[in-house]
Amino acid sequence: MNIPQRICQIRPRRVILSGIQPTGIPHLGNYLGALSNWVKLQKSAQPEDKLLFSIVGWHALTLPQDPAALIAARNDMLAVLLAIGIDPNRSILFHQDHNPHHTELSWILSCIAPMGKLRRMTTWKSRLAAARNSGSEDEVDESMLNAGLFMYPVLQAADVLVYKATHVPVGDDQQQHIELTRDLADIFNPNLQRNVSPVPPSDLPPSKRILSLKDPTSKMSKSSPDAKSRILLTDTASQIQSKIRAAVTDSIQGITYDPDGRPGTSNLLTILAACTDSDVTQPGPWNLKRDVAEAVEEFLKKPRAQFDRIRLETTYLDEVARRGVTRAIEHSKVTMMEVKTRLGLASRVVHR
Repeated sequence: MNIPQRICQIRPRRVILSGIQPTGIPHLGNYLGALSNWVKLQKSAQPEDKLLFSIVGWHALTLPQDPAALIAARNDMLAVLLAIGIDPNRSILFHQDHNPHHTELSWILSCIAPMGKLRRMTTWKSRLAAARNSGSEDEVDESMLNAGLFMYPVLQAADVLVYKATHVPVGDDQQQHIELTRDLADIFNPNLQRNVSPVPPSDLPPSKRILSLKDPTSKMSKSSPDAKSRILLTDTASQIQSKIRAAVTDSIQGITYDPDGRPGTSNLLTILAACTDSDVTQPGPWNLKRDVAEAVEEFLKKPRAQFDRIRLETTYLDEVARRGVTRAIEHSKVTMMEVKTRLGLASRVVHR
């Protein structure tokens, strides 16, 4: 991908974009995975880089939502992002559903998206299985699938392309969608006889895959019926201690890192490493569950206090959201004008 550079730049200007669904209070897996990477990206970004982090309300609607709960979840997620260190003056922090350009471009892309490519997207099965607390994706089928859930990879592609994002940090489960985004951009750009949107590379900073405390063969999830399977950002020190104490490990003597042979023990070691920024792959003199509980509490203590304070400052949250979407639209409106002009949808309105 050719990106123009100013002579003074060491590397091309980056446009980094990522989003998270407003599904309530994040758990430790969310924090140590995507969210901590957002903060790292913000810290490492060059002054000319653009960072856009969004709360993707439109994506949340692909599964049934309680309106009152969704309002609260959207505000809580915004407060969480501020609490963990996303700076609204450095990064563009906004609600996706406040910017109509996302759905506008999504419709345009849906008109060129091949059905065959969409049918190869399999993440809808995992989302339905999680929503229904199914033990396996084999328990869900297309009779449970709505059009919005089927098409949401196209909306995700629009999220990326409307800002001409160059770097898109996502998890392994979203790789299919990034490939679809590339495919749609490849189809879209030749049709318009110019590159309206650059094709985004996947950008995956190292992140920790945190597993369920009760079932270390699956990811930590808020949809699990067992509340002790996850640690939430808002959990108290005593709750954290109780959940870690009840975490599944094994009866093998000693503490060793072996994800295949000792998944539960290795999961706790992964959590310990992420919270303390240390190497736990070698044997050590740990009192494992005590050390993990203490490390998690120390790691979450500051953002938890910040969240408890910020979530009550509704005027401030509204102002952050307003300023964020204003800045986001300044970027996306340029893309949409280019797209609509090339498609023959833009025209001058003559006022008499």
